[in-house]
Amino acid sequence: MDATIVIATKNRREDLAKAVVSALAQKGADIEVLVVDDGSSDGTSQMVRERFPQVVLKTHSESAGYVARRNEAANVARGRIIFSIDDDAEFSTEVVIAQILPFFANETVGVVAIPYLDVNRSDVLRQMAPSTDGEYWAASFVGTAHALRRDIFLNLGGYRTHFVHQGEEKDYSIRLLERGFGVRLGRSNEILHYESTRRDVSRMDFYGRRNDVLFAWQNVPSPYLWPHLLGTIAKGLWGGVKERRIWSMLLGVGTGLVESLLERRHARKPVSTATYREYRRRIREALRWQNAAAASRKMERT
Repeated sequence: MDATIVIATKNRREDLAKAVVSALAQKGADIEVLVVDDGSSDGTSQMVRERFPQVVLKTHSESAGYVARRNEAANVARGRIIFSIDDDAEFSTEVVIAQILPFFANETVGVVAIPYLDVNRSDVLRQMAPSTDGEYWAASFVGTAHALRRDIFLNLGGYRTHFVHQGEEKDYSIRLLERGFGVRLGRSNEILHYESTRRDVSRMDFYGRRNDVLFAWQNVPSPYLWPHLLGTIAKGLWGGVKERRIWSMLLGVGTGLVESLLERRHARKPVSTATYREYRRRIREALRWQNAAAASRKMERT
């Protein structure tokens, strides 16, 4: 089987229905659609069984979080490539899967970052390769719009489940880079991400900052650990000040520091200095492309 489309979900029954319709409409490849219900209480699983009997459904009575459920999905998926979208997203056309699969012809590609739009935020298309010529590599990817090689994912042990919510993608990406694989920017029709109004912003703030600290502690080699960690903390707290949501972010930073430095709950397995430098280079390169694209859009509007 060419691909499995994975949608982990919880209590977003109507949003999920739109996502499933777009997944089932994909053409040009042998595809299965797998929905993992992470303890919904709104009749999500019943809706899937009744409306979409062709979908593979895994139902749970208790919530374990999207990170754990995506790991679970990888273990039961039949596709060689796993595509993941959030339950509040959809494929914009019927050929996105077919457009992305050829990128995996390069055996060093572990993940393809798929172009996407945050529809309710802006009209900026993200994760699009700057050109059809050449190969463009990213430091990481966004969970709602990516495809990955299942064999590599399982070999690396999947996502680290202690991240719980947010940040698992960049942790996976740097471990992937350490093994000689990378995240390639794709070119295709976009995934539309609607960002459900049910999102818990304070939870996102907390885990975002906590997981930034955990990422540094577990992955950054010693010569760079403290500068990276201090920069991460400063950036996170400044973001909290700007967004006027300082307390949840401060709590996240504090929790990450306690778990890492005091409790030593998470073992340090830093990547090599060469890998870390390459990871940072790819961040800078992606920022240059982003700025160039923004300048181009500005010129078009004037």
